[in-house]
Order: sequence, then C-alpha cells, then structure tokens
Amino acid sequence: MASPNHLKRLVMPRSWPLPRKTSIWVSKPKPGAHSLERGMPLNMIIRDVLGLATSNREVRAILNQGIVKVDGRVCRETRRSVGLMDVLTLGEDNYRCILDHKGRLRYRPIPASDAAWKVCRVEGKNTIKGGKTQVNLHDGRNFLVDDANQYATHDAVRISLPDQEVLEHIVFAEGTRCYLIGGVHVGSFADVKEYIVKRSSMPNEVQFDDFGTTVGNVFAVGSADLPTTEVAA
Repeated sequence: MASPNHLKRLVMPRSWPLPRKTSIWVSKPKPGAHSLERGMPLNMIIRDVLGLATSNREVRAILNQGIVKVDGRVCRETRRSVGLMDVLTLGEDNYRCILDHKGRLRYRPIPASDAAWKVCRVEGKNTIKGGKTQVNLHDGRNFLVDDANQYATHDAVRISLPDQEVLEHIVFAEGTRCYLIGGVHVGSFADVKEYIVKRSSMPNEVQFDDFGTTVGNVFAVGSADLPTTEVAA
C-alpha cells in the first residue's frame, strides 16, 4: 500500500518541473492552501528544484536553522506546499512561485523589496455571523469587510508579508493587466479587453486583444512586478 506521504513520480502533476523516471516516489505536499497542481512540497523545492540539498536529512537540517520562510513566516514543515504567487525565503535569497510558458511551477529570484508583498486573487465571498462579508483568496487566506460590494470575484489584492495587510485593491475590469495561469497562453501577460458573462452553465470568458480564454485562467495583477517566466529549454 502506498504511503499517504508519497506520490508515484509517474503520476505527479505535469506542473512539477521534475524528471519522471529517476525514482519511484516523490513527496506529497500536506493538504493546505494550494491544490496538488498549483504547489510543490518544500523539501522537493529545496532539494530537487533549487539544488541546495542532496537528501531529506539535509533539508531538515536547513529548516531547523529557522532560515526558511514562506510568505514571511518561518517554516519547519518539510511537506508544506509552496504554490502560485507564494514567496519563499532561504536566508538572504528570496523566490516567487510563478508559472512558465509550459505551465510548470518555477521559483524565480526576486529582490528583498518584492518579498514583502504578494498578489492574491479573490475566489469568492460569503456572509458570516454578524452581517460581515468574508473575502476568500486563492491561497486559502480570508479577511473581513463591512461593505459586501467592495470586492468582487476575480478581483485581486496585494497584501503585505507577513502581517497580511491589504496594500492595493486590483479591480478586474477592462484594461486591467492580467497574468495567464492556464490555457495555451499560460505564463503570459495581457490587458483585459472585454469580460463576457455567459447566461448558461458555460464558463465566463475574458477577451484580450489577440485571443480569449475562460475566466479561470486569468489572474489580475495590475501594476505588480512579477519575475520573468522565460526559462531555458
């Protein structure tokens, strides 16, 4: 029987930038903020992606030093998922998780000033006890607002790290700069030309200058400066 902590390398998500035939197993991230396709376990990032360790034992030694942070908070859990838009800090080095043009997760170096914030997409909102509105973000975070109309689904917020204060509200509307997280244009940037709401069970669509895609593939980022998505072949 397979271990709940591991996943067969042959069936790991296509978004993980790892070879498939070097061994049988890979670590499976703990359930948390990101789906399996949108995040990788911390031990595999440090060992296999960044090449800063050669074994899980070395990874644990690094984590126990307290020099590894995820979104500004010290992390010692080897299978903690680090996913889309997250900031990973290793000592003095900072990385942001983005997608390349093949839809693979990449951890790109960023300056310390950019490590102090991240962009989160609004996935939905609901009313809680007391009449306040809870805004739910793509990485599992949420915050409360008094005005239910202040934020809409598919908007985005730039939050500070690690205190999670909202620095900027990025409205999803015509002219908004967006980052594509799915489809044939994944990893690209484009400005919204039109948002098409379907009056059926079909997904809503977003039209850009040269192409269109479903709204689930679109992540509003506004003026946020993300690292390049270009990678070597």
